[in-house]
Amino acid sequence: MNTIRSATIDDLDVLTELLDGYRQFYNQPSDIGAARDFLRQRFGQADSRILVSENSGGNLTGFVQLYPGVSTVGLNARWTLNDLFVLPECREKGTGRALMDAATQLAREHGVARLILMTQVENEPAQRLYESLGWQRNTAFYGYLLDVT
Repeated sequence: MNTIRSATIDDLDVLTELLDGYRQFYNQPSDIGAARDFLRQRFGQADSRILVSENSGGNLTGFVQLYPGVSTVGLNARWTLNDLFVLPECREKGTGRALMDAATQLAREHGVARLILMTQVENEPAQRLYESLGWQRNTAFYGYLLDVT
């Protein structure tokens, strides 16, 4: 049985490995140093909320990361669920679902009106999970990206 809890700075080493695995899933080169620096910034600036899944042996098996934001139109808080990652050997065992449920519960506890996320068009397993949890595909708005670097 997995336990879902808030990540702490004590999780940095293992969480770094998970984040690096997440980035590699999205075809980014492995960069442990940059992943560690990124997470250290998140903890230092407290600008995201990270939940981790921990198995009965105390090993981290996945994480979800949420970034707080606001909606001018809705005049309320919304969080972007930017990252969900589960170790390949732990997939299809309820870990992703548990992390998503915990993220939803955390948002409720903080009075957040809406969670939003984006996923790659090809990531059909994740889409099935999201839709099974009641998430609805946005058909009212187009998403745009601009690289400014």
